[in-house]
Amino acid sequence: MVGATPGRGGYPAFRIVNGKTVFKPHLRRIAELLEIDTEPAAAEYDTVVVGAGPAGLAAAVYGASEGLRTLVIEREAPGGQAGTSSRIENYLGFPSGISGDELSKRALQQARRPGAEILVTRCITRLGAGETHQVHLDGGDVVRARSVILACGVSWRQLEIEGFDRLVGKGIFYGAARSEASNTHGLDVQIIGAGNSVGQAAMFFSTHARSVTILYRGTSLEKSMSSYPVEQPARRKNIHTRFHTEVTAAHGDASLDAIDVHDSETGETTRLESGGLFIFIGADAETSWLPEDVRLDPRGYVLTGADASAVECWPLERDPYLLETSVPGIVAAGDVRLSPVKRVAAAVGEGSMAIAFVHQYLRDAEARSQGA
Repeated sequence: MVGATPGRGGYPAFRIVNGKTVFKPHLRRIAELLEIDTEPAAAEYDTVVVGAGPAGLAAAVYGASEGLRTLVIEREAPGGQAGTSSRIENYLGFPSGISGDELSKRALQQARRPGAEILVTRCITRLGAGETHQVHLDGGDVVRARSVILACGVSWRQLEIEGFDRLVGKGIFYGAARSEASNTHGLDVQIIGAGNSVGQAAMFFSTHARSVTILYRGTSLEKSMSSYPVEQPARRKNIHTRFHTEVTAAHGDASLDAIDVHDSETGETTRLESGGLFIFIGADAETSWLPEDVRLDPRGYVLTGADASAVECWPLERDPYLLETSVPGIVAAGDVRLSPVKRVAAAVGEGSMAIAFVHQYLRDAEARSQGA
């Protein structure tokens, strides 16, 4: 739908499907040209889902198909962190795996079919909790929500290294979708990190790149990477691993040309040619925008269920539902929720479960209003 080509001054030009070409467009401008919704169609919804990753899209599918007027708000593009995964190997029903990008596209189509409304490139600036929650969007729009599902996931941790800021998106990337692999044809690329996603990305890049080097400041991949991603890259001759290594600088004008890496064992710093640097160093919950009544753990993850009932502000006689936060009618699903399980399948399951709890909450709220 969108093609990127060199533009004026070296900046990318995006050619939209209708033939219009724009230079240095913001994401919202691209969405508007592609006729993707960026404005809410109504003033009130049965449920507003924050985030369009696996958990949010699953909630949208079940919410809309079960008759709830459902709005999904995504600050970037649908897919979330899973959408940047080169390959998801452990999702039920796909024995050969599926790319995060393909899974996200299918989920988006499935959510739209029963009528879920999905806004992209919109941020929530404030959430007012109450009998009807007030969802304030950037740009001044406000929508009312009878219930809210927090499925905003997590965001990539950023490296503060010389030269990085100006080269992000121009050779330096946080995460990597499978579609990026063909862009590395014949190049030397590096990956920072040691998780399963690093091994999977290395495999896909190695089919196109001249060489793939995993940079890790630790001593071994076995502790942080399961056996399959460790063993498979080891069989590819163009995949290399450098331990005790950190990137200290990035170089290039219009795009990334080289990186400096420091070996903590030898103390030496060397320069490597780089046709792409892909960073997988974990992520953090971004929940500072939530009202104080939605209680968080010290790292910013949302408390739900029994954890939420332990706080003093819970106002109802009943206990919170399993995925309900410390504010009745606001539930959380996926990576943003305090939980030891951070898997795509778990996020999808929690997103669908969240709709069941929304139905129960709305029934209880209706009963309370009639009793009053």
